[in-house]
Amino acid sequence: MNSVFKAFLVMLKALKKICELNPTPQMSRERVCAMENSVTPHAIRSETGKTGMLAFTIIWIGQMFSLLGTAMTQFALTIWAWELTGQATALALVGFFGLAPLVLVSPLAGAIVDRYDRKKVMMLADLAAGLPTVVVLMLYVSGNMQIWHLYVTGALSGTFQAFHFPAYSAAVTMMLPKKQYGRANGMLAAAQFASTIFAPIVAALLLVLIGIPGVMMIDIFTFILAISMLFLVHIPRPPVTEAGRKGMGSIWKESLYGFRYIHERPSLLGLLLIFFAINFIATFSFSLLAPMILSRTANDQFVLGSVLSASGVGGVVGSIVLSVWGGPKRKVHGVLIGLFFESLFGMLLFGLGRESVIWAVFSFSAMFILPIINGSSQAIWQAKVAPDVQGRVFSTRLLIAQISAPAALLLTGPLADRFFEPAMMPGGVLANVFGLLVGTGKGAGMALMFVITGVLGMLISLAGYAFRVVRDAEKILSDYDSGPSSRLEKKTE
Repeated sequence: MNSVFKAFLVMLKALKKICELNPTPQMSRERVCAMENSVTPHAIRSETGKTGMLAFTIIWIGQMFSLLGTAMTQFALTIWAWELTGQATALALVGFFGLAPLVLVSPLAGAIVDRYDRKKVMMLADLAAGLPTVVVLMLYVSGNMQIWHLYVTGALSGTFQAFHFPAYSAAVTMMLPKKQYGRANGMLAAAQFASTIFAPIVAALLLVLIGIPGVMMIDIFTFILAISMLFLVHIPRPPVTEAGRKGMGSIWKESLYGFRYIHERPSLLGLLLIFFAINFIATFSFSLLAPMILSRTANDQFVLGSVLSASGVGGVVGSIVLSVWGGPKRKVHGVLIGLFFESLFGMLLFGLGRESVIWAVFSFSAMFILPIINGSSQAIWQAKVAPDVQGRVFSTRLLIAQISAPAALLLTGPLADRFFEPAMMPGGVLANVFGLLVGTGKGAGMALMFVITGVLGMLISLAGYAFRVVRDAEKILSDYDSGPSSRLEKKTE
């Protein structure tokens, strides 16, 4: 275990070094407010885009490699955990302990992102999120790793990743003009999905050649590369807006500001509640993808890798389409119609499939749509929320949209292992009813969960059109730089 503590010491020294790089005197927030009392939408626009697409692309390259390394490690550890336990509950708990801290810490993380230099926050978050990988590597090499170690290290990683989403989202707003938001979000999605193309296949091959330690060493190298790329770019600090001045105060007050901001804008809250419901439903199925496929293929990790890679290809193609197209003119259609087809392909039809080719086709289709959903949603928020409060607001957005997912993860494993799987075995209580639909035997119960959640997801997405504050969100709420009316939703049409 001495090697683990030594690794921690080295990483903590690196953290300290980054904190000391390029020191800038920290003015009081009151003084910043006084200096920038006359900030106008024109000033925001002139600052936004100062660093441009080239600088953003440099960050994007580093993130693409980091995501690839992380996905390879996750694939390798998923195989290890499944072979060790053979239970969906264990894999669901790994997901829970990674996601729950990320969601719960988000408001505090957002306040910190808005208070301090976003570039340094991004570097610290990336480095700190990589620490658990070092710990897991040491535990595995020493022969001491147990399943609960993945819960603890996942929680640590999730805590630091809470800083990642608001920092990077806010950085895009300051580095690029509004017309390039859709393209940038498409590029970020492409980086994420590119990792799911290559990571499963490459990881499956590397597990044979260099084993889990080798895969994790590659992961460590990639997050160091991502941090190094941040040294090469400049991320402007946003000017203080009226919304920013209203949200100033203690760190705890600023942490809660995002809730007030969203509550005052029912259109944003309505969009969030759609995602809240969808994320709850979708988590039941998506967290079971690996155990369902492994159950129905006698633990064939190459089939699992192929299906995941197909989803990655779909995600990259969808991201490229979004980058070129920019998404629908009315972004809310990209969200609601996209969610409908995501539920249809990614849950309902995926659950009905029983062959690797069918799984790959519907996985590709679902992931093709996902960048359009997320990119459309992100473009709405980036256009409507002032840059200097995006850290707080986006973190609260993350909490509200995804707080339902950890709850679903706690229920998923027990429901699959104790009810649906036994019920869909030959002679089970549901086998005669749904056997023709999804088959019987190992994995059939989890497949049925996919089908049920797919139907519910389609209904939720269509329900969004029933509420005017959601379907007309872009008309009701003005852009942050369009003048005083942007502060709250328009009262007249």
